[in-house]
Amino acid sequence: MRSKACIHTLTGHTNTVLNVLTQAAEPQIITSSQDSTIRLWDIVAGKTRATLTNHKKSVRGLVMHPTQYTFASASADNIKQWKCPNGEFIQNLTGHTSVINSLAVNPDGVLVSGADNGTMHFWDWKTGYNFQRIQAQVQPGSLDSEAGVFAMAFDHSGSRLITCESDKTIKFYKEDETALEEPINWKPDLLRKRY
Repeated sequence: MRSKACIHTLTGHTNTVLNVLTQAAEPQIITSSQDSTIRLWDIVAGKTRATLTNHKKSVRGLVMHPTQYTFASASADNIKQWKCPNGEFIQNLTGHTSVINSLAVNPDGVLVSGADNGTMHFWDWKTGYNFQRIQAQVQPGSLDSEAGVFAMAFDHSGSRLITCESDKTIKFYKEDETALEEPINWKPDLLRKRY
């Protein structure tokens, strides 16, 4: 793409816009901001289709599920899942003790969240079950406070996770091929919190 001219501007957020998702279906653009909101945009009309105000803090992470018509957002308070096209709330995922900066999801429904303190939590997309937690190891010579995970993505196979961390490294994680599937005896809260 070669362009010198801005052809369209969407306005509505009241603070820095941190993330943008695009898709072929409506809403074609989803954004998150430091104003604690998520906006679903109608680009034909050039205005907000819906504003999601459920987060209490800056929304730093945003990810679209590759096969379902859903997306997730992350903030300092928790992770929330939403259904397109109107942003209906699905569920909260709680458990981090630090600000969540990034999210990634693979086609198998594994959602990963990365936080300021270097923790990564692995979730089942459908149930919200947190089945694994790991701590990123800092590069030798770095401070422990440089363990933050600021960006992440799965490769095209969906089996390798790539993270960008504050210790100036890019780390690759692969799934454990010897791990056995454990039966999940976890039961979600009877009432899902609607915040």
